[in-house]
Amino acid sequence: MQWLLKEYLKGPQDLTVSALPDPKPLSDQYLIAIHATATNFFDLLQIRGKYQHQPPLPWISGSEFAGTILSTPSALPSPAFKKGDRVFGAAQGGYATHVCAKQEALRPVPKGWGFVDAAGLMVTAPTSYAALVTRAGVKKGDYVLVHAAAGGVGLAAVQVAKAFGATVIATAGTVRKLEVARGFGADYGVDYNQKGWEDEVKKMTPKGRGVDIVFDPVGMVNTSLKCTAWNGRILVIGFAAGSIEKVAMNRVLLKNVSVVGLHWGMYAKEEPGTVEEVWRGLFRLMEEGKFRGTVYSDRTFTGLESVGEALGMLGRRETWGKVVVSVPQDGQSKL
Repeated sequence: MQWLLKEYLKGPQDLTVSALPDPKPLSDQYLIAIHATATNFFDLLQIRGKYQHQPPLPWISGSEFAGTILSTPSALPSPAFKKGDRVFGAAQGGYATHVCAKQEALRPVPKGWGFVDAAGLMVTAPTSYAALVTRAGVKKGDYVLVHAAAGGVGLAAVQVAKAFGATVIATAGTVRKLEVARGFGADYGVDYNQKGWEDEVKKMTPKGRGVDIVFDPVGMVNTSLKCTAWNGRILVIGFAAGSIEKVAMNRVLLKNVSVVGLHWGMYAKEEPGTVEEVWRGLFRLMEEGKFRGTVYSDRTFTGLESVGEALGMLGRRETWGKVVVSVPQDGQSKL
């Protein structure tokens, strides 16, 4: 069963589950039984036909998943995974009971992790690690400001920064979300809806100098420049606020600040070696107990029929972390 789109929709409330035959893998693809699937903001754009990458209709929505290998690629004499292996990954068609994916789109479920936690790893975890470690060189003693710290990518960033010895200042828009960020290791919390929050951030740093690194998935570069230290690095991760900023470049110059972009999705093409380096680093943190799943736990979602509600809550900013849907197998998910 899958979320099959034959036409673009007004929103997730219009999604309906379809009963279709299991997909047939190509010679270079694995067939995976999905046990959990994760939601993303880009899914909301894609079902409306407003994302930069739109597959031709009809198509199955969703991307991130975790599950079990059912068959291996016939074209690979020595596949990395065998039948029965537990994997997580990303491929078009994640809102389904089964999906086909190439080997490079899969990773082994970390030791001790369940499918639900693993389903939310493929996008947020490497994005945060590559930004902070590869691009910004985070190190012990740094003060790191993480915007939207209770989001999926934000909670991953909080954990990565703490693992490397940084002091983390988290921003969020509600008391609950600030509590969540602290629960994942943030040292301080600031409500960025409050006027003068930038001054509060500076007071939390040594001698009020400002933060060394800003992790920004929202689009808050201009305001963050007010509390960025000399030689600071501002990481541009995304634009969740909905608009592309025009940055006051004079402030960038006067503070000797580096504004650094991160397009994780292009690394597989441009720097495949870095992809493996990032995942090695992440798995090391998981083994050391310094990185854990960031799944939204205030309520649970079970069955493909609950994907629309999960996406709706995500779009309304009513959740934190990664919103993941459990997918029962053997016909347990009802139409």
